[in-house]
Amino acid sequence: MELNTIKPSEGAKHAKRRVGRGIGSGLGKTAGRGHKGQKSRSGGYHKVGFEGGQMPMQRRLPKRGFKSHLLKFNAEVTLTALEQLGLAEVDLLTLKQSGLVGQIAKNVKVINTGSLSLAVKLTGISASASAKTLIEAAGGSIA
Repeated sequence: MELNTIKPSEGAKHAKRRVGRGIGSGLGKTAGRGHKGQKSRSGGYHKVGFEGGQMPMQRRLPKRGFKSHLLKFNAEVTLTALEQLGLAEVDLLTLKQSGLVGQIAKNVKVINTGSLSLAVKLTGISASASAKTLIEAAGGSIA
């Protein structure tokens, strides 16, 4: 192989479509744009969602509810997860290190799903009312 013989493989390169170059090219006169109308003109197009002046779909439909941007900082931990963790003292840092909550979590709440048999001391973590009674029944505490 020599440098002067190197070329792209067959079918890798193809000629760009040249429009508006006469009848013989097959793409002359209107150059594949059809006849008249906004789309046939140079520079004639519209923004996304524009419906020709008619009230666009995204403005006709009713809007409902909202999603708080602060929700991403909240996390939940189940009683079953605390059981499997098997630690006597649990705080936000230990939950992040174990991977039970995300790294950006700021508020963690224990919810009543599953059961808890070992005593767990929670620091800096809230719990639902039913989860709190089960934690205290197992000999744990919430600080």
